[in-house]
Amino acid sequence: MSAVSDRLPTFPWDKLEPYKKTAAAHPDGIVDLSVGTPVDPVPELVQKALVAAADSPGYPTVWGTPELRDAITGWAGRRLGARGVTHRHVLPVVGSKELVAWLPTQLGLGPGDKVAYPRLAYPTYEVGARLARADHEVYDDPTDLDPAGLKLLWLNSPSNPTGRVLGKEELTRIVAWAREHGVLVLSDECYLELGWEADPVSVLHPDVNGGSYDGIVAVHSLSKRSNLAGYRAAFLVGDPAVLGPLLEIRKHGGMMTSAPTQAAVVAALGDDTHVREQRERYAARRTVLRRALLSHGFRVEHSEASLYLWATRDESCWDTVAHLADRGILVAPGDFYGAAGAHFVRVALTATDERVAAAAARLGDGPR
Repeated sequence: MSAVSDRLPTFPWDKLEPYKKTAAAHPDGIVDLSVGTPVDPVPELVQKALVAAADSPGYPTVWGTPELRDAITGWAGRRLGARGVTHRHVLPVVGSKELVAWLPTQLGLGPGDKVAYPRLAYPTYEVGARLARADHEVYDDPTDLDPAGLKLLWLNSPSNPTGRVLGKEELTRIVAWAREHGVLVLSDECYLELGWEADPVSVLHPDVNGGSYDGIVAVHSLSKRSNLAGYRAAFLVGDPAVLGPLLEIRKHGGMMTSAPTQAAVVAALGDDTHVREQRERYAARRTVLRRALLSHGFRVEHSEASLYLWATRDESCWDTVAHLADRGILVAPGDFYGAAGAHFVRVALTATDERVAAAAARLGDGPR
């Protein structure tokens, strides 16, 4: 029974529990900037759409309603500049983490196949490879990889944890290289609508892919841009030759988004106002936290997009975690995302204005 779990690393967040207890003991309570879970309300129009679809006694479909597919194709064209996206080019999924963890298995990868992902990356890329018994490899520049046996290349722009953005020319070069070597590109773009000092571009843009979706799939989520993390709502857009078989596999597995959630996603993708309002909230919190960190002696690298500040005091990340926990602030240690993060911490913008202000006040006090 333990054969599958034995393939996996220790769940990293468990290691943070002692520091969470320390931070929670602060007289004014904890400021949790670690996980990055949304705290602001679900937009009212989304809640209304969910309630209106609550009487859904029948099974939903894995492919989603035609209205949902229309909403995804319309959004991809309007927001990402994608052209010629049809229903065959889209696939709803039950949150992006589920997709990342199980995609290598659903693609039929196994021993001898390689999955590659950035050197600093969301840990679930590695988990997905391990679940499939595939090999995994990290990169700084994917075009330096040996393409032999490389079946799945993960891109992540804007990056979690660093907030780094891959420019249009860089994406174009990577896509061309992957196509030349027959490597499937999965571009995790869940933070694409949260660019601050850069304007992130999708691999679905024709300037990147030359007007063809062959060999490329983009992953998008409503968790952060619409505060729908609790709804488990995400989707894929890209190569029908990849998505078609995935749809069949997911039908057999019953991997379907609930009917009320599908209706909520239609509402969320059809409205840009709530996204703009949420961006403004995060931008204000980012300004406050960034200024406080810099004044406390931190250096912030990258962080031009996404919901995090990638910060360092040029010491062990765990020393920094402890330093901040003593001030009632909980952050994520950089080594959760790879050995290259050993001297960094990831600071999430996902706290209320009041808690962000509390963190900034605490960073203004005491030894640095």
